[in-house]
Amino acid sequence: MFRVGILTVSDRVSRGETTDESGVILARLVQEKLGWEIGRRAVVPDEREAIAAVLRSWADEEDLALILTTGGTGFAPRDVTPEATLDVIERAAPGLVEAMRQAGVEVTPHAMLSRAVAGIRGRTLIVNLSGSPKAVQEQFAVIAPALPHALRLLRQIPGEDTRHAV
Repeated sequence: MFRVGILTVSDRVSRGETTDESGVILARLVQEKLGWEIGRRAVVPDEREAIAAVLRSWADEEDLALILTTGGTGFAPRDVTPEATLDVIERAAPGLVEAMRQAGVEVTPHAMLSRAVAGIRGRTLIVNLSGSPKAVQEQFAVIAPALPHALRLLRQIPGEDTRHAV
């Protein structure tokens, strides 16, 4: 079982003006679809340093296997989750967000406006998802099948590297 962090990035949620629907949905999906533990949940405002600080702490000190962010991936001036994630990751994992965008465009042309990124810090995979509850569900459904293998590789579970050999 892997430990997962869910980070909601939203000025309005952090100020208590609205509820965190997307974070709740993500936590439920991780538990129901993958059977993994939610090790950490938090809400931060759309502030690059605040986002990066949580990502660093959770990857380095909490040793979470996966961090899923929701929110802050669009074109609005305060949407800085991708930049904060890029400040933190050591290696990019673009295929995850490419797949999410590709699937999303089949639903709405607005999906191509997502600036989400994914990458690796140490033994932790970090993936940005959109802020809308509907998009979170759709995007999670796209990446969920690949996550167990990805995390087993990152965590160097014996024999996992031979599972994708030809």
